[in-house]
Amino acid sequence: MKSLLSLCGLLFALNGAAWSQNTPQLDLPRVSLSVGMRLIDAQVAATPQQREIGLMHRRDMGTNEGMLFVFEQPAGQCFWMKNTLLPLTAAFVADDGTIVNLADMKPQSLDSHCSAKPVRYVLEMHQGWFAQRGIKAGTRLSGALFGK
Repeated sequence: MKSLLSLCGLLFALNGAAWSQNTPQLDLPRVSLSVGMRLIDAQVAATPQQREIGLMHRRDMGTNEGMLFVFEQPAGQCFWMKNTLLPLTAAFVADDGTIVNLADMKPQSLDSHCSAKPVRYVLEMHQGWFAQRGIKAGTRLSGALFGK
């Protein structure tokens, strides 16, 4: 009986882990960023698990919402779109908030999109959000994380 209960507990735990991998993470902390007159409401993915899941399985996101990935130190950062349903643009951002480069990413693609130089931040927004607002490499984001 005890081994049956242990087996049931293990199956429940495994099933719970599999379920959470197919569910969007919606309860992350948020930070306000701005670029010029534009405000961005960004969820913050700061732990390895939060960064790994990112915007996977998300079916919708507000116009001015995004996800800010925060790493412990600047490094070459590469992103892909496994299990990500929304077309996104990644802005690779330096410590001072300057966008180093942008990369458009196709949903559910395993293509790698990398920073042009070491960065600590990556901001994902709807694909076209930056371009429609004339935001490009060299543009500076503002917010508490960037000292402003």
